[in-house]
Amino acid sequence: MNFGGTIRLNPAGLVVCVLMIVLFLLYLRSGKRPEDPEYVFQKTSLNEKVNLKKLLIAAIQAAESGGREVVKVYLNGNLNEKSKGKTFEGANDPVTDADMRSHCAMYYSLVDQFPDVKIISEEVHAREKCQTKMASATKSTTDSPVELSSNNIEANAMHAESVPVEDVTVWIDPLDATQEFTESLLDYVTTMVCVAVRGVPVMGIIHKPFGDLPQTYWSWNNHGMSSSLLLLNKARSDASETPSIMVSRSHAGTVKSELMSKLGPNIRVIPAGGAGYKVLEVAASNVSAYVHTSKIKKWDICAGDAILRSLGR
Repeated sequence: MNFGGTIRLNPAGLVVCVLMIVLFLLYLRSGKRPEDPEYVFQKTSLNEKVNLKKLLIAAIQAAESGGREVVKVYLNGNLNEKSKGKTFEGANDPVTDADMRSHCAMYYSLVDQFPDVKIISEEVHAREKCQTKMASATKSTTDSPVELSSNNIEANAMHAESVPVEDVTVWIDPLDATQEFTESLLDYVTTMVCVAVRGVPVMGIIHKPFGDLPQTYWSWNNHGMSSSLLLLNKARSDASETPSIMVSRSHAGTVKSELMSKLGPNIRVIPAGGAGYKVLEVAASNVSAYVHTSKIKKWDICAGDAILRSLGR
């Protein structure tokens, strides 16, 4: 036998083998779910689009659903408060069962309806853990029509618009003002959803779950806004000669001294909790501005950014 001969590879066969290996690896990756830690978000076909009107309606529903979970936990009386550590300013960063239950309700309702959209929440809780915490929050609504509540019928009247799914990112804050929530300062508490297209906030939803009646404020840039936001914007307080600046109650940093040095001592600096609450105060012209100079997360400011853009602020 001649073992000294040469082996010739068929180029076409080699290409086929490589393609089969690549397809097999892609198949393995496609089996990952969005909630799996090792999941890597993959862009879908450039031809696939997302209906922004349907996404707006679902986002309103998600914010309101999260708000109901927050209220349930508060009324139950057992917040199960824990600490995620310290903020950049050294303040405690608490998390409660209300944060997690709201996250479960909001995040998975949107993931189930829009599985190809990139959705980012402040909290992380696997679906299995959500099922043990609140079974009703994880029911799939993929095959169910989006129901309209009294707060989002207005959204259904908007003109439909579709954009490539890879251009869309949804930001969720399941419970804004957690610190104030633990102190029963409930007026500061909101749940928020924001839709950004190509990195620009275009839809903002801020839901206030407490008060005589829960209230939802939303806007879609260049399309419209909720009647609640229109009324809030029209009900402006009388302008004061003294500028009033709203700042963070628990993450203020050096903002007060910076404002004094730039605007002078004749300003009112008002501490308040929750980015969502402060944005609504600006929208109502109850304050001149909301200023934050220390670190802040996108889920804190995205919804408010979209709303103030719609109001021309």
